[in-house]
Amino acid sequence: MTADRRRAPTGRLMWGLVRYAPWRYTANIVLWASMWLLPVIPAFITREFFNRLDAEPGFNAVTLMALMIGYGLARLTVMAVGMINDILFAFRASSLLRRNMLRRLYEMPGAVAVHESPGDMISRYRDDVDHVEEALSWTVDMVGTFLLAIVAAVILLSIDPVLTILVFAPLVIVVAAAERMSGRIRRYRTAAREATGGITGMLGETFGSVQSIRVAGAEASTLAHFRRLNDGRRREMVRDRVLTATLESVFWNTVNIGVGLILILGASSMADGTLGIGDFALFVYFLDFVTDAGYFVGLFIAKFKQAGVSFDRMIDLLGGADPMRLVDRVDLHLTGDLPHLEPERVTAGDVLEEVVADGLTFSYPDTGSGVFDASFRLRRGTFTVVTGKVGSGKTTLLRSLLGLVPLQAGSITWNGEPVVQPDDFFVPPRSAYVPQVPRLFSLSLGDNLRLGRGDDNDRLNQAIRAAAFEEDLAAMPEGLDTMVGPLGVRLSGGQVQRTATARMFARNAELLVIDDLSSALDVETERTLWRRLFAEHAGATALVVSHRKPALLRADTILVMDEGRIVARGSYAELVATSPVFRQLANEVEAAES
Repeated sequence: MTADRRRAPTGRLMWGLVRYAPWRYTANIVLWASMWLLPVIPAFITREFFNRLDAEPGFNAVTLMALMIGYGLARLTVMAVGMINDILFAFRASSLLRRNMLRRLYEMPGAVAVHESPGDMISRYRDDVDHVEEALSWTVDMVGTFLLAIVAAVILLSIDPVLTILVFAPLVIVVAAAERMSGRIRRYRTAAREATGGITGMLGETFGSVQSIRVAGAEASTLAHFRRLNDGRRREMVRDRVLTATLESVFWNTVNIGVGLILILGASSMADGTLGIGDFALFVYFLDFVTDAGYFVGLFIAKFKQAGVSFDRMIDLLGGADPMRLVDRVDLHLTGDLPHLEPERVTAGDVLEEVVADGLTFSYPDTGSGVFDASFRLRRGTFTVVTGKVGSGKTTLLRSLLGLVPLQAGSITWNGEPVVQPDDFFVPPRSAYVPQVPRLFSLSLGDNLRLGRGDDNDRLNQAIRAAAFEEDLAAMPEGLDTMVGPLGVRLSGGQVQRTATARMFARNAELLVIDDLSSALDVETERTLWRRLFAEHAGATALVVSHRKPALLRADTILVMDEGRIVARGSYAELVATSPVFRQLANEVEAAES
């Protein structure tokens, strides 16, 4: 992906987030701008108090205290309402970003959708979104700062133009310094975020490979690698934090130096009688707020640049799509009833009569392996098995049909109609898929089977029986309410495989696509599963990757793959007689299963 395409249009994306909830953002501006402008009221109260110190009684300390208390209560009320509204707006903005990234992830072909580690993905969905949301919240403060600067400038210019220029001079210096450092801010933040992503990715991979690490005796080398990553992250984070702290110090001290000069000149003006005590008090009062404004402006510029880095990282997850898709307007369903998830229903056009794949071609860019000019036909009620040596392209063939990898050539038709987007088309109720390494959610067994649908237990129990899982379920005291743990760690490999198979059967799909059940099931369990498939799902159409004899003997057609190509097809007996590649595979299977 080119650097130009990865560059985030930060301002446009921020505006897109504002447009999603314009009334809440407008309310934010009104409330927080009021927070910045309300200090004008006690400023005039203070000036009047000091100007009347030598005047007749009436405006005394008690009066001042009463006015200040009233002002304080009003400001606290505005602040409380503003904080509540800001939280609600920020939640909507961050939820929109996460929802749109997830939607785009589901749109892309599954096998190529994610290039980053799970830990780095979490960092982008969590930390980068939070950084953008924080910068967006600061834009409201910048509106208030700008309005306060205008009001203060008008008031102070009417009193003493020279001192007013000195008041705002530090603000100009702060903005110039922040802009000059913007490139370094972006570089340091990018390096820090990438280093953090490397750490979270390493943690995720380590937790998922504990047994492999122990078996290989690689604990020491794994820890050493983790230390190296951690050292690199520490260096990048220190650089980023030191730069931020340095800028904060420069901003704050620049402002403080300006304040000192103003106080010295203001005292001189008072001494020669050109500046009254009330006006001087007004200058001193505004100094605090204007200097805070200068500090905030400098930090906002830094945060805005850092938000650009976070946007870039989020855009990387869009797979080349328009960056503005991050801020597409969608219903987040934050209020009212949740949308009802209708069960899949087979329409007349969904009923499978024949699927034809012609010339399917896809190669992985890093290795050049894949499938090449693969053609086959699946008729209703047939059982087609794909077999071949390891690395021959069996799984990629299934992925090519289902749209889990982007086709580079070839076409697919369903009942004679072209399938334009296989990844959107081959879903329930047309198709259901069990990958070679299925994934379960950290939910109950029943929730993993339903996936949000309202299937009753009778339907689930039928699917469980078809997957030869009923005896395992009976041994679980909590039944369908059994929690499977993260990624199904509380289940054996075979139980995970059969749970995923039952989930597929529960969809009542027209086409069943199964990738190598033999990787986790014993021969007898697999034989039982195929027998029940044909007994309880009469007319089912199945495309299966397998090298086991029970599947091969039941197959109406066997597709033999070698180096990404279909080199032979036919029944078991035909291929044993005519295909040397299949004959060698069959002999190896016979020896392994005997």
